[in-house]
Amino acid sequence: MNSMVKQRDHQASPLDVLIFDMDGVLIDVSNSYRKTIQKTVYLYLTTILGLRIDPEKLSLDKTISLFKSAGGFNNDWDLTSGLLLYLLSASGLPPFPSPMKFSTIPEIIDHLRAKAKGSHAGRTPRVSLRRLSSFLGKVKASGGGLKSVRKNLRISWDGWVYRSGDLGRENLIKRIFQEVYLGEKFTPCYHLRPLFYLGKGYYLREKMLIPRLILSTLQKKLRLGIASGRPRFEAELALKRFRLLSYFDSVVTLDDCLEEEGRILRVTGKRIRCSKPHPYPLLRAIQELGLPHPKCGYVGDVVDDMRAAHAARKKVPVLAIGFISDEKDRDTEKALIQAGADRVIRHPKDLLRLVVQT
Repeated sequence: MNSMVKQRDHQASPLDVLIFDMDGVLIDVSNSYRKTIQKTVYLYLTTILGLRIDPEKLSLDKTISLFKSAGGFNNDWDLTSGLLLYLLSASGLPPFPSPMKFSTIPEIIDHLRAKAKGSHAGRTPRVSLRRLSSFLGKVKASGGGLKSVRKNLRISWDGWVYRSGDLGRENLIKRIFQEVYLGEKFTPCYHLRPLFYLGKGYYLREKMLIPRLILSTLQKKLRLGIASGRPRFEAELALKRFRLLSYFDSVVTLDDCLEEEGRILRVTGKRIRCSKPHPYPLLRAIQELGLPHPKCGYVGDVVDDMRAAHAARKKVPVLAIGFISDEKDRDTEKALIQAGADRVIRHPKDLLRLVVQT
């Protein structure tokens, strides 16, 4: 059976631009970013809140996939925060509506530990996948993302989760996450010493999903670019490590989206999030390739990628290509199709067939 699943014919003429997401498409992050989410959750519950958690009972692989399928979680810091809020609602800790203001990380930790200790809570949160699926169905229906998680929890646990502001002073989610993912690269990147994790960076667990030979073949046929939710430092870390930089004429990252958000705020006074599912990173990558009237494809592995491709169609023709690296992952295939994938492929070689067939 052909591993490429044909959905609907969106374009009859060949593509001349192909834009890739990085995580889950070019790079296998199942043992890096996704494990970083799990490690961050565990360290937050134990190191920050002082809870006694059995790591064997806190298996979150399927939980993370379900969050991704709900949409609005292209940013893993947001996903980690949303997952923590959901787990805290089942932990026995009392609701805590809003974070208190502190100027240093040690002050925040002392405050949270004292409050958690006084609550006499601390059992390992158990995740019922059936209950979680129902909850995330409501999250998806109300727009997805962290905002929708907070809305559908109804009672607030926001005061337990410090997820905003400066990584050096108050943003505990980002601080732990970056320490775990970057390891020895954390200090060169942020000029801070690690506080919560001293092991090897989880980025070292990453592997390539699309071989260089296939990228080289594609590069001879069309222009290649990247539209990623990674910070630029982390995107370049992977591209240099796997010797991929030479294949791509445009690399758009989270840093570019944040710069655009700042520009919009200065000009209009409006706060608009330009990360996927917003089409900005995809459209910018296409623009940087410099082709007039390009026919484009965008390869992504989550629903936000498909939504970004559809939103970009208001300005350029874009074929939404879903990529699944796990042959048995039928849930993700269904979610990608529902989000508007024109094709779903399961093997890198299918990209070559797709370029010839479209």
